[in-house]
Amino acid sequence: MLATSPSLHRLLPRRLLLAPMEGLLDATLRDTLTRIGGVDLCVSEFIRITDQLLPPRVFRRIVPELDAGGRTPAGTPVRAQLLGSDPACVAENAARLAELGPAGVDLNFGCPAPVVNRHRGGAVLLDEPKLVHAIVAAVRRAVPACMPVSAKMRLGHRDAGRMLENAQAIAAAGASELVVHGRTKVDGYRPPAYWDRIGHIREAVGIPVVANGEVWTVADAQRCLAESGCDALMLGRGMVADPGLAWAVRGHAAPDWPAVAAQLLPFWRSVSARVAPRHSAGRLKQWLNLLRRRFAEAQVLYDRVRTVSDPRAVEALLTSAPDLAGHLDDQTQLVALVLDRDVVAVDGAAEAALG
Repeated sequence: MLATSPSLHRLLPRRLLLAPMEGLLDATLRDTLTRIGGVDLCVSEFIRITDQLLPPRVFRRIVPELDAGGRTPAGTPVRAQLLGSDPACVAENAARLAELGPAGVDLNFGCPAPVVNRHRGGAVLLDEPKLVHAIVAAVRRAVPACMPVSAKMRLGHRDAGRMLENAQAIAAAGASELVVHGRTKVDGYRPPAYWDRIGHIREAVGIPVVANGEVWTVADAQRCLAESGCDALMLGRGMVADPGLAWAVRGHAAPDWPAVAAQLLPFWRSVSARVAPRHSAGRLKQWLNLLRRRFAEAQVLYDRVRTVSDPRAVEALLTSAPDLAGHLDDQTQLVALVLDRDVVAVDGAAEAALG
């Protein structure tokens, strides 16, 4: 059995979620990261709702897991996220989305992108708690009662003065869960994240609250759990930079570079199949740029591909790279590692039941 550090028992998270990240964490990277494992649920990048009912193909293009029972190929459930400001239109689209079988509907009140905010979407809506309530309530009424409706918010738009009002509006409207990113829109992604303020929100609402923001390491996760009082975390850039972070946060040994390297070529080929050739190399560089925070080997590979844009040249580089050349069989080793952890989890549950 894999050992779990006794010092971590009190602060082991009950659930770990994989964050939505527009332009980064799409279906291809969700597939890759959930193969490595450790998360219980993914939330998709947002589907922009304006003034029309979208056809099913749009939902499926952004969340292709809808064609597989709302799960990634590794079996991790995916909750589809909507972003919009018109309660009736968002609700109408949520009803159509629900027919396609996602693992729930999530609502975006946290996107800080200026282009989104200028069109009255994302974190700017936190200036209007009554509208936030109306959107959540309309969606809750529009989808089956058995389907979870959740929301993700920041602490506020310009400041955190209305954070409790917004969180209470979301809870009162019928949301089943709330993810809180511990920064305002103005804060962007600059450290720190104010995890203690997430704790104030958790104490003010009667629904589960998931803490999010600036969790890059196990130590960060421990502090976030302690300061927020939450028992669940959403991991974003931290897990993209360290794909084994979820396992490490759970107290297990994380996959090392060979296991991560084994995913690079399948990731690249999946990107190549889904993304226009002029953009595909950029997607690989984007991931390697974050991976090099954690792995020196990723820095070496990033330096090799940094100036390469031709997809054929990228393919040749990856298939010949000595870093990757012995790791193609590590997919099998990774599956065995995950299965072993599943056995550990079952054994642990059995011991708890008997104890």
